[in-house]
Amino acid sequence: MHTTDANILATAVGPHLFWLASRAAGIAALLLSSVSVCVGLLIGGRLVKGHRQELRVTHEALSLATLAALGVHGVTLLGDAYLHPSLGDIAIPFLSGYRTLWTSMGIVAFWALLALGLSYYARTRIGVQRWRRLHRFAALAWILGIAHSLGEGTDAGQTWFLAMTALAVAPAILLALARLLDSAPVARAGNSNAIARARDSAAVTRAGVAR
Repeated sequence: MHTTDANILATAVGPHLFWLASRAAGIAALLLSSVSVCVGLLIGGRLVKGHRQELRVTHEALSLATLAALGVHGVTLLGDAYLHPSLGDIAIPFLSGYRTLWTSMGIVAFWALLALGLSYYARTRIGVQRWRRLHRFAALAWILGIAHSLGEGTDAGQTWFLAMTALAVAPAILLALARLLDSAPVARAGNSNAIARARDSAAVTRAGVAR
């Protein structure tokens, strides 16, 4: 009886194995990338102090795991008998005829995350400050990935998937808002100091002219 059930299950799952693997990898990538964004925001913020080195190691591991999951998500689709995409369909934006816009968003998000993630290992050549400004675009790539999952994902209309996505995305949004609010006073203070220096410089210039 158990053997028969197993055979029935294998027969039912077999044709969809690659699609199921891609689907699972996509969900894993969504969760991993969301946690990675949260950790990245914690590194740059003031909420967590004294553990930034540990957070950097965690952020790096999550980023690499996200890239691996995205790779599996795309490559396993090559074996899907229903879509039967080519390598170009999963690697080049706007080439696939299946939900072209949403598919392209996912492809652009992957390449952006790959480039920005691997740029970490070349940050000394890029310049640390320049790399940090460049790395902020990872958040935009993450947003593109979320749009891709909501627009094209098989489970996008399911309540459990929407709830899971909300739970994964909400902490990152809250941390981003907290970081913006935290950096606002610093920016205002910097502007005030710049204005004060400009006034002092102008006063010195006027004094020199008066002499």
